[in-house]
Order: sequence, then C-alpha cells, then structure tokens
Amino acid sequence: MQNHVDPGPAAAGPTMGALPEGRRFEVGCTIYVSHTFESLHAHVELDGNIPIYPGDEVIVHGAPVKVPYGETAEIRRVATVVRANPLERLWTRATGRLEVMELLEFSFSERTRL
Repeated sequence: MQNHVDPGPAAAGPTMGALPEGRRFEVGCTIYVSHTFESLHAHVELDGNIPIYPGDEVIVHGAPVKVPYGETAEIRRVATVVRANPLERLWTRATGRLEVMELLEFSFSERTRL
C-alpha cells in the first residue's frame, strides 16, 4: 500500500494571516483520502481548526482527487468557507432534524422477514 503526499498549491498554509473574520474567507486545508479494503473515506481538515457551524459551506478548490485502490493520499489545497447567516443557520438546524428521520425505517408488523 502506498501513501501519497501532495504538497499542492496551499503548502505555504492559510491564505490569510490571522483568524478569519467575515462571511467568506479562504484558508489552507489538508484532504485525507483512503481507498483501501479496510476503509473508503475522504476527510478535510481546515488549517487553524476553524469551527464549521450548521449551514456553513466549505468549498475545496483544485482538481478532483483520484486515489487508486489500495492507496491513501494526503493532499494540500485551498478552501473557501462561506458562513451562514442566522436565518440560514436556524433553517439548517430545523430541516436537518427532519431529514434524519428519513434515514430511519420503522416496521410494526409481526413478520420476521422483510
């Protein structure tokens, strides 16, 4: 199994010096991708451990990441964070709880097989 590390264009770190303020800002990030028998996942970690709240958007820039089977990758990129306004945040919280219910399947029958 190979482990790729691509320094990419964001290797120098965040594109802003201090903690970002405002509704839209750019920040460096690291993408961790695993495409192995044990795990298939992709995870993005923003530099500076910037918190993401309900309704916020994170847009990672760059070409699509393609990792061959059996390998993992760690890739540096730049991401744009767009903060939700208070109304968007409230709406996301309200509808998010309802959408979770769609994932559940209830059965009140006495059948032992579906």
